Amino acid sequence: MTKTVLITGATSGIGKATAQLLAKNNYKIILCGRREDRLLELQKELLEITAVHSLLFDVRDKKAVFDCIASLPEAFSTIDVLINNAGNAHGLDPIQTGDLDDWDAMIDINLKGLLYVSKAVIPQMVERKSGHIIHIGSTAAKEVYPNGNVYCATKYAVDALNQAMRIDLNPFGIRVGAIHPGMVDTEFSQVRFKGDAERAANVYKGFDPLQAENIADIIHFVLSRPYHVNIADLVVMPTAQAMVGIVKRN
Repeated sequence: MTKTVLITGATSGIGKATAQLLAKNNYKIILCGRREDRLLELQKELLEITAVHSLLFDVRDKKAVFDCIASLPEAFSTIDVLINNAGNAHGLDPIQTGDLDDWDAMIDINLKGLLYVSKAVIPQMVERKSGHIIHIGSTAAKEVYPNGNVYCATKYAVDALNQAMRIDLNPFGIRVGAIHPGMVDTEFSQVRFKGDAERAANVYKGFDPLQAENIADIIHFVLSRPYHVNIADLVVMPTAQAMVGIVKRN
């Protein structure tokens, strides 16, 4: 049976790589993102492989989240897999000089956005007594690092929600798990440093960071396990990274 997967933050990085890989593996894809040009470009690419539907919304917009997911056509209305991938870091400042707008953005996207999308999708999984939810967390969910304060707090919250959802949804046979990547070479650092490409590139200099395709491959592995197997919590880092802030660089 062909399964339908909804992916937030699907227009770049891990979300895009995951959509591309799952499309090749016979999933129907619901692409969610806030950049229409990228959504349409990716949809066009994947339509050559599988059935695709795109939803244009920002996970921070509660009404848009619920309206868009409720608008899904019948062919895409049964969501078997939810990948809560949308998330961002904004700024890298000590708590005393942190930017309030950066804090709001991270809390609204990483935490409230995840909750909105989950709330819109979970009831149908509960009704069917089946489904699979994967949260894309971070090693920042396991270790706080200097100047990471609010970003780390949001990812710790994702870790807590992952555990709580697994408990709450256990009676309904729904699989819930999280994948916590270390340093992945995506647009993450460009967003964090507000378009400072040189500063962003320096984050990944002198070692081989993870690539978005590596995480997509892990997501596919997690999804492809027999249904009685749930990968509940998985941390993955590049070989050069021992922990947050400890990286062997050439």
